[in-house]
Amino acid sequence: MGDLSEFPLGYRLFLKTYGWRRIRPTPWSPLKRPLAECRVALVTSAGFVLPDQSPFDGSVRGGDTSFRVLPNDADLSRLVDCQRSEVFDHEGMQRDPNLAFPLDRLHELAARGRIGTVSPRHLSFMGSITAPGRLIRETAPQAAQLLVEDRTDAVLLVPV
Repeated sequence: MGDLSEFPLGYRLFLKTYGWRRIRPTPWSPLKRPLAECRVALVTSAGFVLPDQSPFDGSVRGGDTSFRVLPNDADLSRLVDCQRSEVFDHEGMQRDPNLAFPLDRLHELAARGRIGTVSPRHLSFMGSITAPGRLIRETAPQAAQLLVEDRTDAVLLVPV
C-alpha cells in the first residue's frame, strides 16, 4: 500500500483538496444464484485498448469517460496502455496485462468451475477521471446496458 508522501507535491496537494464523491447507499446487488453458475465480466480502469480501437483522449478535461469493449478472446499481448495517470509505474501491467485485466485468470476460474462462464464482452475505462459527472450520467448506463445484453450476472471491477 502506497503512502501519500510518495507522490510529488502537486499530486499530494490535488488529493488533499479534491472533492471526493460519496455515494450513499453504496450500489450493490446480491447474486441471484451461486457464483459457480454466474456469467462474469471484467471492467477495468487500466485504459487498455486494442490496436484497432481509438486510444483514450488524455486531453479531455476531467478525464475521457468513454469505454472500449474488449472481447472474451482478446489477445492480451496486443493490448495498448492508454492510461493517462503518471503516478504509478505502468511497467507491470504492460508486461502482464492480467495484473490490470485478469482475463486469463477469469478463464481459469471458469475451467475450474469456480464461476459459470466468462462474458463475451468486457469493458475498459480510463482511470483518473477527476470529473465523473458525465461518466455517471451518460457512460455508466450505456456500459451497464451492454452487460445486461450479455446476460452478465457479476462483474469483477479492476481499478487501476
